[in-house]
Amino acid sequence: MNFFKVGKHFTVVDMPGYGYRAPEDFVDMVETYLKERRNLKRTFLLVDSVVGIQKTDNIAIEMCEEFALPYVIVLTKIDKSSKGHLLKQVLQIQKFVNTKTQGCFPQLFPVSSVTFSGIHLLRSFIASVTGNLD
Repeated sequence: MNFFKVGKHFTVVDMPGYGYRAPEDFVDMVETYLKERRNLKRTFLLVDSVVGIQKTDNIAIEMCEEFALPYVIVLTKIDKSSKGHLLKQVLQIQKFVNTKTQGCFPQLFPVSSVTFSGIHLLRSFIASVTGNLD
C-alpha cells in the first residue's frame, strides 16, 4: 500500500495491483485495512473501461458491500475504447451498480489519465467527500 498525504487535509491510500499480479496475502491485508479503518471516507474502485468489471473487481465490490463501506467506481482508460464500446461498458456497469449494489455511489466517474477527461469532476468529488470543497 502506498500512502500519499494531500497537504494537511487527507491521505490517499493506493493499493496497486489488487487484481493484476497481486501478492497472495493481498486480499487478507486489504480486508483487514478496510475493516479496521474508522476514518475511511470513501473507497474508489478503479475499473478498466476496456474490459469492464472482472472477477477481482467483484471481490473488491463484495468486500465493500459486506463491510458496508461507501465506495465509488472509477472507469479508467476511457481514451482506449471506441465511443460505442465505452457506452456499452458504461451502461452495463451502471445497470450492475443500480441492481446489484447498495453501498456504491450511483454515479460512475469515467476518466483518462492521458487526456485528463473526467479528472476535474473526480477531484471535485474527492474534495467534497473529504470536506475540503470551499
